[in-house]
Amino acid sequence: MKFYGIDGHNYNEIIEALEKAKTIKGKPTAIIAKTIKGKGVSFMENEAKWHGKAPKEEEYLEAIKELELSAKNI
Repeated sequence: MKFYGIDGHNYNEIIEALEKAKTIKGKPTAIIAKTIKGKGVSFMENEAKWHGKAPKEEEYLEAIKELELSAKNI
């Protein structure tokens, strides 16, 4: 079995691992992506209480605002 450990928030690492995985023939391949719950949203990041919980409208709008700012830096 071939496996790759990557930063699940790094688009370049994700794409590279997927491209490498496509070249492996005849054996299973796994990609293990390490991630942070709620990454990029100040009040959600690393807060288990948000796992499976929908934000209220005001929280949603704040989260989108923070994610949009974060996306500009990619």
